[in-house]
This record gives sequence, structure tokens and C-alpha cells, in this order.
Amino acid sequence: MEHHYIAAGYVVDDKLPELTTEDLGKLTHLNVAFGHVVEGVISVDHLNNLDLLENIKRNHPDLRLILSVGGWSAGGFSEAASSEKGRGDMAASAVQILTSYPLDGIDLDWEYPCYGEAGIAASPEDKHNFTLLLKTFRQALDHLGDQEGRHYLLTIAAGADQYYVDGTEMAEVQKYLDFIQLMTYDMRGGFQILTGHHTNLYTPSGDLFRISTDFSVNMFIRAGVPREKIVIGVAFYSRIWHEVPDRSNGLHQMAGSTGGYGPDYTQLEAEYINKNGYVRYWDAEACAPYLFNGTSFISYDDEESIRHKCEYVKSNNLAGVMFWEYGCDRTHRLLDAIHRSLNV
Repeated sequence: MEHHYIAAGYVVDDKLPELTTEDLGKLTHLNVAFGHVVEGVISVDHLNNLDLLENIKRNHPDLRLILSVGGWSAGGFSEAASSEKGRGDMAASAVQILTSYPLDGIDLDWEYPCYGEAGIAASPEDKHNFTLLLKTFRQALDHLGDQEGRHYLLTIAAGADQYYVDGTEMAEVQKYLDFIQLMTYDMRGGFQILTGHHTNLYTPSGDLFRISTDFSVNMFIRAGVPREKIVIGVAFYSRIWHEVPDRSNGLHQMAGSTGGYGPDYTQLEAEYINKNGYVRYWDAEACAPYLFNGTSFISYDDEESIRHKCEYVKSNNLAGVMFWEYGCDRTHRLLDAIHRSLNV
């Protein structure tokens, strides 16, 4: 039997109109970002393009459409998860949305249980409450699915590093989930002035921060997540450091800035990759490309690194790959690389 790998993409609501028929045919799952938790229930009132889902579903009946709820700095989770009533109300609002739109499931993107860095409410109680929240969601989605003779998906997006495993009960959580999407991007940059890869497959020697996609996958497996439920992340955007010393092509250097968000892949291709003084280098150990112009260092994913990630999924019997975010690549080449690499 042919193995069908997951090729999941996040698309922000604003970019839903840009999805091409060809690209939709290369996806297995489409995560629409983001619903928000407002006063304890999931709200999609701020989203403008959900009416387009009807047409997408009609033309691509096998494509699983999922509403992703949360995102960085989106709160409301800790409060809702803190009581049985709160969890029930939030799950009921999910059922309401699933019956109102042609959706196949819900993806919870709570960033992050037990951590309030993004200015959201957090509590040590989040650790167990997150498990209870997902259990409540699973029961509500199964109840709806039983009535309709179908299965609704429940997934999460998970932080890639140790803090996420420490703040959750992954061995329990995974029981209620169809798959877990590891956000194996932004693995450095936001808080570090040390340059390096933000979405690398392996940890290269000489890297003080030992994090990588492979490191993350193994951490989640050790935490009790079956490998066949693990989906790894691909970045359609970059991170950039400035005031970087001109040594080792800028790799693993102390910069004058943290690694903020850099150009998306559309811009990288048009203006940066071997253009305007930027040279593309390949880190064979990390299986990751990077750019350097003598002072600025850029970490990103490209077709070559994506091929390596897809091969890794296959050789390690993982579920598949996902990416953030569709609107960041108007060349359409990165999704094509995912599609071709997973289906060889």
C-alpha cells in the first residue's frame, strides 16, 4: 500500500484568496489561521474569507480543512482551560464552528501552556489543564463525528524545544490528537544574538544552541509521542541578524541584534539569494542554507533543505511536514518541493 504523507500548510485568512488550484492539489491539510479565544469561546468574527472554504472543499474534496486557533500572543486559553465549564464551553464553540463551515477539524495553537512570554495569561496549572482541554475537545468532536458518521481531526502546533515538553503532558496529550505539528522554525533568533539556523534539520558542530528539527523530534518521541503522529515544520520565511562579524561567513557569530523576522521566500528569491552582495552558503551538517553579505546573516529554508526534511520524514517513519505560511512564497517552489519530495 502506498504511504500517504501529510503535506500541511498554514494560510492566514488574508491569503486564502491567493491559493491556487494547483497548490491546493499538492496539500493534504490546510490550516486556516487563526481563530481566537474571545471570552472563553472560539471566535472567527475577525476572519473575512471563510466563505471561500465552500468552493475549496467542492473542488478538493480530499483536502482536509482545519481551523487553527491561537498563535503567538493569542491568549484566552489558560482561562478557558482552568475549569470544567470553561473547557466545555470552548469545545462546544468548536463544534458550532465545525457545523457552520466545511471544516474537517480544529488545530489548537496555544503558545504556550505554562508560559506567558507573549503577554498572555499563564499558570502552572496549564500543564494538566491542557490535557483536560484536549480530552474535552476530543470527546466533543467524536460526539459530533458519531452523529455524522465521520471523524473530525484534532491537532496541535507545538513549540520545538524543551520548554514545551516541560510545560505539557505529551504522553497523555498525544492520545487525543490525530497528529502533532512541531514548530521546528524560529528555533533561534527572537531571543538570541548568536547567529545560526532557525529551521535546521540537524545540529551542526560548533553550535552552542543544540536545537534542531532532529533534536526536537527525538525529544517528543522520548516524551511519549509516537513517531507516526509527528509532523515537522518548514519555514517559508527567514530570520536575519545585523552587525555580524565577517568570520565563518557569519555563522555562529555574536551579532549586534537578535535574529528578527527577515524577508519571506518571495523576497529572498527576488532580491537576496546570490544577489545584492548576499552569497548563499550550504551547511552540510545542518542540512540548511544561509545567506551572508559581510554584515547581515539570513537563515531560511529552500528547495534543497526541504528535500532533506522530507527524506528525514520518510526514513524516520514520521507523519509528514507542515509549513508556515502560504503567503510567504509566491514563487510556489517550496510547496512544489514538499509535494515532489514526499511523493517520490
